[in-house]
Formats: sequence, C-alpha cells, structure tokens
Amino acid sequence: MLIAMFGAVESGIIYAIMALGVYLTFRILDFPDLTVDGSFVTGGAVAAISIINGVPPAIATIFAIGAGFLAGCITGLLHTKGKINALLAGILMMTALYSINLRIMDTPTLSLLNETTIFTQLQTILGNTGVDQALNGLLTAMGADRLPSTWAFLLVMLVITITIKLVTDFYLKTEIGLALRAIGDNKRMIRSLSANTDNLTIIGVGISNGLVALAGALIAQLGGFADVGMGIGMIVIGLASVIIGEALFGTKTVARATIAVIGGAIIYRMIVTVALRFDFVETGDMKLMTALIVIAALITPKIVHARKEKQRRLQKRAQLHQHAKGA
Repeated sequence: MLIAMFGAVESGIIYAIMALGVYLTFRILDFPDLTVDGSFVTGGAVAAISIINGVPPAIATIFAIGAGFLAGCITGLLHTKGKINALLAGILMMTALYSINLRIMDTPTLSLLNETTIFTQLQTILGNTGVDQALNGLLTAMGADRLPSTWAFLLVMLVITITIKLVTDFYLKTEIGLALRAIGDNKRMIRSLSANTDNLTIIGVGISNGLVALAGALIAQLGGFADVGMGIGMIVIGLASVIIGEALFGTKTVARATIAVIGGAIIYRMIVTVALRFDFVETGDMKLMTALIVIAALITPKIVHARKEKQRRLQKRAQLHQHAKGA
C-alpha cells in the first residue's frame, strides 16, 4: 500500500501541471476548453517520437510544450476569429487532434522503455540517496518491495511543479495576467478599455494547453509509452483536481488557488489508488470513479453550505423568539 501511495503522489505531482492548465481556462478565462483531451496526447506523442528519433529528452519536452501551445492557439482562433462557441471549438480541436496525433506517432502506441528519457537521466544523475537506502532497507526488513523511485527524484519533480506554480502566480499578476483574469470576470468591461480580448484569449488558451502537453510528455516518459488514447477523460481529471483542491484549501488568492490545484491533483490520485485496492473495483472502473469523485466534490460543499445556512436561520429564529419573550 505504501508503494502504491508513493506512486500516486509521484504521478499526482505531474498531473498537477495539467490541472494548472485546466485552472487557467476554466477559472481564469471562464473558457470551457475540451482541447485538453487531445493536447495531452499531443504532448506525449511529440515527446515520444522526438526521443525515438534521437532528440535529447529535455528538447523533446520543449517541442511537446510548443505543440500543445499551438493546439491551444488554434482553439482560441476558432473561438475568437471564427466566432465558434468556445465549447464547440474545443470539441472540434480535440477531434482533429486524434488524427493529428496518429499522424505524429504513425502507430497507436509508441514504446519508450528502451529509450533515454528525462526520468532515466534524473535517476542516473541523482542515484540513490542515503535516505532512500535506509528506507528501502526498512521496507525489505518488513517484507515489502523497494520503492519504485527515489525520494530525491520525487523532490525534483515537486520543485519543478512548484516552480511552474510560482511562474503562473507571477504571470497572473503582470499586466497581461491581470487582463486575462479580468476577461474571465467581465469581458465587456475589458473590451471597453480598448484591450484586445481576442489576442489575450488566444494566448491564455495556448499557455493552458502548453502546460497540459508538458504533463502529457512527462507522463509518457514516466510510464515508458505514448498511446493515442491516453488523453481520454483528462479534462474530467483536471476538473476533479481543481474542484477538490478548491473545496479543501479555498481560493481567496491566486497563490492559494494554484497551490490548492496542486494539492487537489495529488489527493485525487491518492483517492483513486485507494479505491482500486478494493476487490470489487476493476481497472476499467477508473473513469466511473473519476465521475463520482467530481460529483461528490461538487455536491458536498453545497450540502455543507445548506446545513450551515439552515443552522444560521434556526439560531436567528431562536434569538428573535427569545427577544420577543423578553419584551
């Protein structure tokens, strides 16, 4: 169980990057972008085919970010310049990306098991630390298997994700970032101030899908393969991470909201890992569990709020009754 939870945290940190991208479109821009399911695969496909063709993993990952950014920009163009509904523009781009991803990979699945990836390079550089050796020795004494990765490697991925979070926070406080936030709140007001809302929307959706593609590239390298179907349901996973994080940690500030998204992604992966440990749950039930988790995350805060509101009204009524008796 410990090893499974370790793996959940490990993958959750990477999925948090994708969740940050979803947060930018759904919460900042108020743009229901379904391109995510396609751009996630695009990131994995571009990174995988680049690595197979001898491109260094770091450069291949940058290529993946660029491909995701381009896909997001096209979605933004379809919406702003083509005057297509935001939801439909995302669906159209997601559909188109399925064929594009197949063209990129030239096969439904690409294996990276025998290739050098960012993670194999990290493991070579970091090696096993003293903490890892001590912990793995303890696990062996307890009859458990060794950890699937090093603590140092996990720390590096956490630092990368937190760095992206801090850069996102800084960007959203710049002039362009404030304009993006304002577009999500009141697009007409920003347009009345002569701001080019179309270009800002295109840039925002592009950045969002660039982050999603980065997560796809990292997941492909972590898992050792890129698959044309690996992006199915990614938008729901991203939304689950955002909603769970906001419900647990709050959204008073942008910095708090982004750290909540990261926490939500990790907690989501842990919930799924625990659920899969039950005998009656099959691997194919994962999408159903994702939907149930999102439903629970959406309904629970409203139920809690309704109960608090009911208690408040009862207390107010009791106070008025006591005041009337006193009079």
